[in-house]
Amino acid sequence: MNAPVQTAEAREIALAGMGASRLRKEDARFIQGKGNYVDDIKMAGMLHMDIVRSPIAHGRIVRINKEAALAIPGVHAVLTADDLKPLKLHWMPTLAGDVAAVLADEKVHFQMQEVAIVIADDRYIAADAVEAVEVEYEELPVVLDPYAALLPDAPVLREDLAGKTEGAHGKREHHNHIFTWDAGDKVAADAAFDNAEVKVSQHLYYPRVHPCPLETCGCVASFDPVQGELTTYITSQAPHVVRTVVSMLSGIPESKVRIVSPDIGGGFGNKVGIYPGYVCAIVSSIVLGRPVKWVEDRIENISSTAFARDYHMDGEIAATADGKITGLRVNVVADHGAFDACADPTKFPAGLFHICSGSYDIPAAYASVKGVYTNKAPGGVAYRCSFRVTEAVYLVERMVDILAQKLGMDKAEIREKNFIKKEQFPYTSAFGFEYDSGDYHTALKKVLDAVDYPALRAEQATKRADPNSPTLMGIGLVTFTEVVGAGPSKMCDILGVGMFDSCEIRIHPTGSAIARMGTISTGQAHETTYAQIIATELGIPSEVIQVEEGDTSTAPYGLGTYGSRSTPVAGAAIAMASRKIHAKAKKIAAFMLEVNENDLDWEVDRFKVKGDDSKFKTMTEVAWQAYHQAPPGMEPGLEAVHYYDPPNFTFPFGIYLCVVDIDRATGETKIRRFYALDDCGTRINPMIIEGQIHGGLTEGFAVAMGQQMPFDAQGNLLGNTLMDYFLPTFVETPHWETDHTVTPSPHHPIGAKGVAESPHVGSIPTFTSAMVDAFAHLGMTHMDMPHNAFRVWKELKARGMNL
Repeated sequence: MNAPVQTAEAREIALAGMGASRLRKEDARFIQGKGNYVDDIKMAGMLHMDIVRSPIAHGRIVRINKEAALAIPGVHAVLTADDLKPLKLHWMPTLAGDVAAVLADEKVHFQMQEVAIVIADDRYIAADAVEAVEVEYEELPVVLDPYAALLPDAPVLREDLAGKTEGAHGKREHHNHIFTWDAGDKVAADAAFDNAEVKVSQHLYYPRVHPCPLETCGCVASFDPVQGELTTYITSQAPHVVRTVVSMLSGIPESKVRIVSPDIGGGFGNKVGIYPGYVCAIVSSIVLGRPVKWVEDRIENISSTAFARDYHMDGEIAATADGKITGLRVNVVADHGAFDACADPTKFPAGLFHICSGSYDIPAAYASVKGVYTNKAPGGVAYRCSFRVTEAVYLVERMVDILAQKLGMDKAEIREKNFIKKEQFPYTSAFGFEYDSGDYHTALKKVLDAVDYPALRAEQATKRADPNSPTLMGIGLVTFTEVVGAGPSKMCDILGVGMFDSCEIRIHPTGSAIARMGTISTGQAHETTYAQIIATELGIPSEVIQVEEGDTSTAPYGLGTYGSRSTPVAGAAIAMASRKIHAKAKKIAAFMLEVNENDLDWEVDRFKVKGDDSKFKTMTEVAWQAYHQAPPGMEPGLEAVHYYDPPNFTFPFGIYLCVVDIDRATGETKIRRFYALDDCGTRINPMIIEGQIHGGLTEGFAVAMGQQMPFDAQGNLLGNTLMDYFLPTFVETPHWETDHTVTPSPHHPIGAKGVAESPHVGSIPTFTSAMVDAFAHLGMTHMDMPHNAFRVWKELKARGMNL
């Protein structure tokens, strides 16, 4: 037991509340191998499911022969779309308002699409039976290029939509067109370009990548035919939404559907959607009356679960001759694959891409995004970004670099000239976002001073002047603003459910507490940071506060964890629920001290009588009183529930600088220095923030320098194993230098903005900025990712710079 502490400072330290770099509470079980993941779930009589997948990207299913598979001992069933049709479960709704085939219905639309399922006694028998299922295909022309998909004579990819001229997001212009969505003022933007002294334009391709979490997707479905109840353990970042969708699909009352997300080994947006494997396991359990487990392998995960990016972007900037930006125009063709399965708020089919005016005071802007079907796997998730913000930041930061290059201005100078000024906040952008707070000039100066920016530029000039220098030196600089905290229900919903979030807190008689949340941690340390918020709000040590998430039978309804929304939304719900308890506790303390509650002050963990420090009641004493003898007329107990619907998004920002050295002989790139300054508002646990930033930077490094999902002409994915798909290890990962400023959000109860995705959003364009900068004196303005050694060497050779 800790020794008694007396001073307010000592008591505050003992709480380990907000601002404390306390160790993660959940790590005790993880580092001892005691985590409980979906594949750890074992149930009596449990069967195993495996999936027959299409080897081709586009074709008709001529015939499926199950006989050989059914003859294998231990096989219980082989199901196809024809078996699901009587149940009307062969197609399912997507989160984007489209429909997707649960099992291929007469036709396959992408390689590795689900065609049939096998249920067997164990996973090995199921895998053997998958090999025994015979499927005959009639191959059709494959369309992989979204521009080619929109040609008048392009093959019809979605025959189920034949004749439908209206989609979930408006008019369809072509049989492979999904939607066209725009934002901003086109007339004003066009006028800015008509009057511009300087214009720049650039086509940018942000390649298809995959979040590739360490744990793949899976579930264990168990239907109780006696009680009519369905329990499903599932790798989901949004278990409550899954429960709603399962109820809608199956017809089982939502009150009899229980979804449990146990420990999750990373999500990064990959585990927001609902996959055919989940639906098939549930159907199999209902049909067979036994629990059914499905866990995909790595190839299945990379090939068929939700990808990210795949944006073809054309950016334009209008400016004055001295570098003041007057207009921005953007046109995007978005490759959504075979089905529109993006996980975006309903009103924003291109997510929050219209944050693409970035950190800059741009008076006129317009963006248009066109979604297109192709013969690739569906998805379009926020791979560690808040709904297409990574693409938006990449675009505007590249375009500002290109403008600076054309004008002969320094990257820092042009950014400083166009920043939104501190005194302009709250600031309404040309796209209608109301930025809550920011101080970009101070943050930029801090970074430039820290790295001695003039000295770096001087060194670069010396190297450029030396024809025998073995390396090219590049300096990347990016100043980004994110939009997170989705979201205000007036703007954001998923399938009609507003994107609020929730918290239920119960203080026990002895002063410890439990909080149940609508979110679910995928590794962000919610058990620690949420407890720290409660500790500060209620004066209870974070060590004795338990946090539970992921079980829809116990937790209040929430929209889950993605898009850096946990702290901005659920964290606010915690603070508000805590304040309800605090208000009741104050009344109880006043009763105990026989004073008016207005005569009490709050200090760390206790209410004390104003002017008399000797008279006080701690929260522990108040908790006991609440259950022992509440004031007359007051309901006993000390608990509260709060559903928080944020009034606005939050807008974290950062300034990143990267120095690269490119070997002129090999094209190999060394990240010599990466300096990342983040401002996420109020910092709850600096150590955990540091870890989040390191993780995001490392994933950004992976995307910029190596990750890609190339396809051959037949639609075969060339790189669906970890032998091909780049996941950096400690060996490849650069050293990160981190820094911060603190600009709290004025509308958030504790001033927090969210941080997990900022380093990913900001780092990717920083790497590209540095790589292009290394070649800038040779006239290069842009180079598409990934910047692997072979692609860089080709650039060196093309420009006569290779040794």
